[in-house]
Amino acid sequence: MKKVCLFLPVLLFFFSAAVNAHGPVRQKAEEEITINAPAEKVWSIIKNYGDMSWHPGIFNTTVQGDNNKGAIRVLTLKDGGTITEELKKYDDKKMSYAYKITEMSTAKTINHAGVDEKVPVLPVDNYAASIEVEAKGDTSVVSWKAGYYRAYMNNNPPEEMNEEAANSAVTSVLKAGLLNLKTLAEK
Repeated sequence: MKKVCLFLPVLLFFFSAAVNAHGPVRQKAEEEITINAPAEKVWSIIKNYGDMSWHPGIFNTTVQGDNNKGAIRVLTLKDGGTITEELKKYDDKKMSYAYKITEMSTAKTINHAGVDEKVPVLPVDNYAASIEVEAKGDTSVVSWKAGYYRAYMNNNPPEEMNEEAANSAVTSVLKAGLLNLKTLAEK
């Protein structure tokens, strides 16, 4: 009986520790837009992995590897930050590609819980995304999906790197890109 009485508090301790040890949860964002232009025209604007000139937040893009799996592109943002991405999948026939962020510059450094933390230009970690153009008669539907974690991987994230900051930033990037793509394709 003594062993059971001793075992129960230990079990409760580990259970409560597991419940309270909540780290980041994988987030998802998906934006979709209908464009009044043929899919081939829309795809022609975005199909070059090394050309992000269609996105208003991107100042410049350099690429190594063209549209081949493993190609690396470096996006220089309008504010000067950089994001490095790797092409994971490319399908010209399906008018889609998928990529993953491999590196980002720091937007700023903050002090959180007595430690200096670097806030990346996009407050996410382990970000992967795909973009696809689908023909719908004379129009196109472009779908841009992303999966990611918040930038701060420990418990109790600072405001700049929590889920809300990550979701807001990713949604903003996707929406701005799709809205500009619509403008360009419908000209």
